[in-house]
Amino acid sequence: EVQLQACGGGLVQAGGSLRLSCAASGFTFDDYAIGWFRQAPGKAREGISAISSSDGSTYYADSVKGRFTISSDNAKNTVYLQMNSLKPEDTAVYYCAADPEIHHFRGWWDGMDYWGKGTQVTVSS
Repeated sequence: EVQLQACGGGLVQAGGSLRLSCAASGFTFDDYAIGWFRQAPGKAREGISAISSSDGSTYYADSVKGRFTISSDNAKNTVYLQMNSLKPEDTAVYYCAADPEIHHFRGWWDGMDYWGKGTQVTVSS
């Protein structure tokens, strides 16, 4: 059974930090890019960051570049998203996803192979 278990969301003040994690199982981790989408109320889901498990290449949306860092622990089949300098506009439900193509994390792609359940991130001003 394929599982992407995301955790680490919560409530934080603006300027604070959170770390999300996504633990993957049920598929060959090294064959996939793992990353995060987010969806704020009334807005479309957008890809914000991803990492290729095979070569370590990364993707960041302009909205999070310089503030968020994605990393992967291949031994644990887990991807982490360190989110620093959080802003109220980062408030959203964050979804972990997996796909063989890292470029599918740019913007929105409705054909992702696997999705995890969302975790809420709320940044207060």
